[in-house]
Amino acid sequence: MAPFDVTSLAGTLAYPLIFLAIGMAFGAALELAGFGDSRKLAGQFYLGDMTVLKVMFTAIIVACVLLFLSSAFGLLDFSRVWVNPTYVWPGIVGGLIMGVGFIVGGFCPGTSIVAASTLKLDGILFVLGGLSGAFLFGETVGGYESFFLSSYLGRFTIPDWLGLPAGVVVLLVVLLALAMFWAAEILEQLFGEKKAWKDVALRPRSVPKLVAAGALVLAALAVTVRGQPTPDDRYGWIATRSEKLIRDRAIFVHPAEVVAMRKDPNVRVGILDLRDEHDFNLFHIAGARRTTPAELGEPVFVRPLLDQPANAVTFLVSNGETTALAGWKVLQAQGVANVYVIDGGIDRWLELYSPPACVARRLDTGRNPDAFAYRFAYATGSMLPSAQPELPIAMPSLPCASETAAGMPGPGRGTPPAAWPDYPYDKKVKLQLRTVVRGGCG
Repeated sequence: MAPFDVTSLAGTLAYPLIFLAIGMAFGAALELAGFGDSRKLAGQFYLGDMTVLKVMFTAIIVACVLLFLSSAFGLLDFSRVWVNPTYVWPGIVGGLIMGVGFIVGGFCPGTSIVAASTLKLDGILFVLGGLSGAFLFGETVGGYESFFLSSYLGRFTIPDWLGLPAGVVVLLVVLLALAMFWAAEILEQLFGEKKAWKDVALRPRSVPKLVAAGALVLAALAVTVRGQPTPDDRYGWIATRSEKLIRDRAIFVHPAEVVAMRKDPNVRVGILDLRDEHDFNLFHIAGARRTTPAELGEPVFVRPLLDQPANAVTFLVSNGETTALAGWKVLQAQGVANVYVIDGGIDRWLELYSPPACVARRLDTGRNPDAFAYRFAYATGSMLPSAQPELPIAMPSLPCASETAAGMPGPGRGTPPAAWPDYPYDKKVKLQLRTVVRGGCG
């Protein structure tokens, strides 16, 4: 399934040749479109030659339609396609600076390289200017880094912004682009050919262009009608590999390993608690974030998880394993890396890191496997030592203070141990970096 990962070819001759071929094809397309000529590019801003708008937006809408059409039919996993992260205000300011440079120099970085490769003097000078600007930026960015990294939205797309299905957005983008093409040809007649308004042809004059436009609209409608894959569909694509991991219990992490990772300053540990509010309030692991299984399928919730650095790991926990495992499948389907389930859930956690006997006691077996196996006398939240066993034990003031050590591991009643036992475990967590291939014209 696309996109295809070619990183396995790294270190071989095929690896650079693939990118060389793509780069040469891209450069050739720009040159054939006339983008190696700064006069044609500058004509865009004087409304006399709208080639830039027509070529670039044709590429955008064709790629957009094919991308989401492939995703709709299960030929491509869109979650693995690199989307540049959004920084709103830095992006606006940077766009304005680049736009001024485009007007003054007649090139963008990509087209200047095309012009320089054909030994055009203005293209060579633009490339040198761009390299100088990049050097100055690197030397000065520390002075305004807070602004440079501000208004961060991560992987933020138009469907996320508008709250509309991707297919509807694709159709709207295609219709908008076609309207722009129609307006561009009118502008070219007015400002390029210097025609009077009465002599301007308002109807498109090219039959092949009309046929191509109709084909794009039909394809966009197909994307809208078909819709994008659901989390269940996406999980089906990876079910064979994922089910093997479940059978081998490779994703179920012993509580002691979770505790060890919480002690490691080089690892960022996050815990998502999928239990209801009642059980969460009775007891939860310190720092855990309560969420619901339904939220795991929402893009606004998943986006920060997709954005996590390579040293971040997320653990899912429920009372047992059933709900957490279902949540793991949802996140796997959406491409979230480094997600694991806490072995045995909160029930297993409290077996190893026991609460005081006067606070909670284990219930009899023969119950719902994902129901809470402990009955608490009152809500403790994360105030018990059991909630953060990576820290030295410090017993809080409890209503049953005289019995606080009754259920604690240690040599005797009334004497809490200095630390929790070091439980043996098989290491399961293997941090993986999501593979992305970044590119584009800029």
